[in-house]
Amino acid sequence: MASWSEFAADEPRLAGGIRLLMQQYGPGFGYLATVRADGGPRVHPVSPVITDDGLFCFIVDSPKRRDLERDGRYALHSFPPEDSDDEAYLAGHARPVTDQARVARLAELGRAAPQVDWRLFEFTVDVAMLARRYQGGSVFPGGGPGQPAVQVWLDHRAAGGAGGTPVGVPDQGLARHARSAHRAAA
Repeated sequence: MASWSEFAADEPRLAGGIRLLMQQYGPGFGYLATVRADGGPRVHPVSPVITDDGLFCFIVDSPKRRDLERDGRYALHSFPPEDSDDEAYLAGHARPVTDQARVARLAELGRAAPQVDWRLFEFTVDVAMLARRYQGGSVFPGGGPGQPAVQVWLDHRAAGGAGGTPVGVPDQGLARHARSAHRAAA
């Protein structure tokens, strides 16, 4: 499991593209998927906080927070842009942040209301994907004019490997690539 900063150091262009989509409306905005107690998915809009130190989210007392406390697996998807079909996807594990100085610093940065019952989670990155649909062509290998392209990064550190693996593939169905990449990282 790589931290956001490890992932960003390994693949700065991919991390920059994902960060741009997650923060396209100013503060972070995306859809967080968690695993319910019965194993089913649960999806909620959230405001992720991305810094050079990590990927974080303030989660209020809710079913999604209980999901993360019980089973830290998550998937985070960007909110759709108004002018394109570009999309960003991250998956990994969430863990509560217990360092109070770090919590206070991020609460100030993220403008988290002190009177709200929230808990700060840090998200690791096992899988990162960015799909871009350029009108004039693609910057990724295999993408032709008007062809969508997907760039995928898999963290192999958890399996004893030496870091992440970037993969550029023409989009033949982002969902299929997401499922395959997430299974490979698990």
